[in-house]
Amino acid sequence: MTPLGWLRRSPSVWVLTPLLLLAAVDLWTAPPPLPSYAETKAAWRPSEAWLKDRHGRLLQTVRIDMAVRRLEWVPLAQVAPAVRQAVVQAEDRRFASHSGVDWRGLAGSAWAALRGRHARGASTLSMQVAGFLAPQLGGPGSRSLREKIRQLRAAHAVEAGWSKDEILEAYLNLASFRGEVQGIGAASRALFGRAPAALGPDDGLLLAALLPAPQADPQAVGRRACRLGHRADCMTLVAEASAMTGPDRRLADDPGLAPHLAHKLLRQPGETVNSTIDAGVQRAAAEALRRQLLGLGDRARDGSVVVVDNASGDVLAYVGGVAGSASTAPSVDNADAYRQAGSTLKPFLYSQAIERGFLTAASILDDSPVQLDTASGLYVPKDYDHEFKGPVSVRTALAGSLNVPAVRALLLDGVEDFRDRLWDLGYKGLTQDGDYYGYSLALGSAEVTLLQQAAAYRALGDGGRYVPLRMRMDDPAGEPHAIADARAAWIVADMMADAGARAGTFGLDSALRLPFWAAAKTGTSKGMRDNWCVGFSSRFTVAVWIGNAEGDSMTRVSGTSGAAPVWRDVMLALHAGRPGGRPAAPAGIEPRAVAFAGPNEPARREFFLAGTGQPSLAAAPATARRPRIVSPLSGAVYALDPDIPVKSQKIRLKTVGAVSGERLSLDGQDAGEAAEGPMVLPGPGRHTLALIEAGGRVLDRSVFTMR
Repeated sequence: MTPLGWLRRSPSVWVLTPLLLLAAVDLWTAPPPLPSYAETKAAWRPSEAWLKDRHGRLLQTVRIDMAVRRLEWVPLAQVAPAVRQAVVQAEDRRFASHSGVDWRGLAGSAWAALRGRHARGASTLSMQVAGFLAPQLGGPGSRSLREKIRQLRAAHAVEAGWSKDEILEAYLNLASFRGEVQGIGAASRALFGRAPAALGPDDGLLLAALLPAPQADPQAVGRRACRLGHRADCMTLVAEASAMTGPDRRLADDPGLAPHLAHKLLRQPGETVNSTIDAGVQRAAAEALRRQLLGLGDRARDGSVVVVDNASGDVLAYVGGVAGSASTAPSVDNADAYRQAGSTLKPFLYSQAIERGFLTAASILDDSPVQLDTASGLYVPKDYDHEFKGPVSVRTALAGSLNVPAVRALLLDGVEDFRDRLWDLGYKGLTQDGDYYGYSLALGSAEVTLLQQAAAYRALGDGGRYVPLRMRMDDPAGEPHAIADARAAWIVADMMADAGARAGTFGLDSALRLPFWAAAKTGTSKGMRDNWCVGFSSRFTVAVWIGNAEGDSMTRVSGTSGAAPVWRDVMLALHAGRPGGRPAAPAGIEPRAVAFAGPNEPARREFFLAGTGQPSLAAAPATARRPRIVSPLSGAVYALDPDIPVKSQKIRLKTVGAVSGERLSLDGQDAGEAAEGPMVLPGPGRHTLALIEAGGRVLDRSVFTMR
């Protein structure tokens, strides 16, 4: 049978063949499934994350997604009418009347193409939205027949399930305006510095002019906006386009108050974190730091401030650095960077020694030269001014930040015990045992952060009760842990607040003196790299660091000239109209009148743990001290200098304590009377020096080396 005959005998084929062809065309041109308006809005993810203060005020915007820049979804009602009108006029004039496809526009575009003229695009807002929702459709400007049909069908699908307002709203949020800026929310703030609702007619024309060519130069954008607005004079719009498309800037409504904390807390795009920060306190702290750094000039480039509410442990200010300073490392978070603590650890040393009954606030410590034999060699602490005050009380030693008395206190307290106390107070950078830090721990050789300082000093002001600091409002409040004795903590705080006791070192009118009660301690690390001032009132703890983030030394900056002025300004701002009061003494504190022998300490009223008070105190006389050798110390190594005459390199043998008839023996040979401090020049090698009493008993021995 011939094919023609077969077709005549099978008429159903004539019906099925066109249907199959239509089905094939339908499948070939079918658009992909499109989400609903509600699904599209729910899937929207801003590129930014937001940090807010405890009252819901914006502190900082941080961009997390670097591929695109978009903000929160903007409802159509929050877009200025002038913008809506300009976009519809430029992109889809018959938007309100068509059902997804502008057939008149398509016909006009086709006729222009047939005549060889430039064909105006006929993509409607509905077609463009469909392209945004399904990028595989090809998007606006696609030229293949199949892609155009798929766009038309997708536009009909959008119109069938969405309202006109929803389509326009989605278009304004999904469209790209300039570079990586997507959506009306990001565009209005990044390009004009205003919210979408605050944009004017010129702004709307310029945004509409950007849509066909987001990367166009300002002249082209201005001229297109001029044509859209039917303006005779285009100069204004061209100038506005130049300003709009200038260098990238921070979103205009971003206060920029807490960049370092924002980078610490924000992780996900679209995330909003309510911090414990108070925007007013944060602003005051940052401004005080900025003023001080400007005043210091090239002497110090960086700084940081942390403010804590004593009652709750909430961080009210977290200034990791300030913009506009001469910093060469502005991204470094100085509030959470490890630095040498300097003298700021001394209050915790004295608190532990007083708590354990080793010292009182009136105990006498000798501020005189001392050499300590350690595993790494001799340790010779000196005071900041390289002078020695002689016998001083613990109150004077702490308030005046004297180094040698602190080392003597550590000899009583024990390095390991002191290291453990610091760990319990939150100094988690002290990961080695006490021997690693040695006696220099009394002078702050360990590295700490400003946050740790604030937490530990808050604990001292709260009677020795440590609470982890809180920086997010949704974090649970920490449980207080009693670390130090409340009575010892109160006595140490009283010493830190004593302007008279620190007058010998800092003067009577230093930056540490406030018109209300406040306890403070300064510190400077080795090599003048770090400058601290940490202290508390009855309500707040303020911690300040000044230095150079890159670790180089400062010049001509001390504790009272560097960090202390910032501490003072912040404290005054915190207590404006409501001065802090002196904390009440806890039970178990015994006030007593005390008198001191010698000229260094005036008679006064002093505070003691109950049962430890004394009416009079004096330095122990030499006859009460154990005779011992102080030079050369055991383990010392001396090297002869070939450029100095040998006779000028003799070593003086020194002893302290009762030296009545004792003699010195060097390598078994008599070296003279101990009281005379004889000069000797031993030869190269290992030598043994002994202090021998009249009866022949060895009282002390020192082994040293000559090279």
